[in-house]
Amino acid sequence: MKNMTFDNRTSVLVRNLTLPVLLIVVWHIWASTLPAGSPAPAPLKVLQTLGDMLGAGSLLSATLQSLGRVVLGFAVASVLGIALGLLMGSSPAVRENLDPIIESFRPIAPMAILPIAILWLGTGTPTALAIVAYASFFPVLINTVHGVSRVDRKLVLAAHTMGISRWTILTRVVLPGALPSILLGTRLAMGVAWTAIIAAELAVGAKSGGGGSGGIGQMMFVFYAYNIDLNAIVVCMAVVGVVALLIDQLFRLVEKRLIPWRP
Repeated sequence: MKNMTFDNRTSVLVRNLTLPVLLIVVWHIWASTLPAGSPAPAPLKVLQTLGDMLGAGSLLSATLQSLGRVVLGFAVASVLGIALGLLMGSSPAVRENLDPIIESFRPIAPMAILPIAILWLGTGTPTALAIVAYASFFPVLINTVHGVSRVDRKLVLAAHTMGISRWTILTRVVLPGALPSILLGTRLAMGVAWTAIIAAELAVGAKSGGGGSGGIGQMMFVFYAYNIDLNAIVVCMAVVGVVALLIDQLFRLVEKRLIPWRP
């Protein structure tokens, strides 16, 4: 059984790697047809640039800076989103009053509030955190409300009948029942948060002239605006994609551990 599982995983890995490898081969063939000295990125040049950036430590430092902002902004959004979601899902009156406000803000893209955030908070980390928190708040909130609304009301009524306190019902009945939806919301929110921090750092980098508080987004801006290096930009793009994939897989693993009964 273990061998079959290993074989299946190997087969899935091969299938997942086939297309990226083919694209890299095509990319290499195309790059080899370009004249010498062309600024166009090429696989071997990108790989060499990756080694240089890793050796210098700048790539790891910038990535960790961005991840730190994402974690902080995501944590704030998760606490607020889950708390408000539990309240809205448990109280029809609260949901009816807050729904219009939530739905009026939800369509506003995170980058649309960037100018206001820069005016109020400057071009440093607080602005990036505000953008991340705003972007990741709504997926957590909406999925929490949805999860609470799907909890079996008969269980809640039975708990009330037995004289169990509201807090105990919330933490022992409602929250576990809504957990699958909450975890889905946090996974979606983390993906949105990572996208938002890159966009925010790019924009803040443009505002601050490439200086400011770093991050992989601002690193990309520097390689575009001040020290044009397409190979380095491709390296940054690849790191952004790999980190996004790792974040998603990490959250899926957490979901499987916390709710193993889900398929």
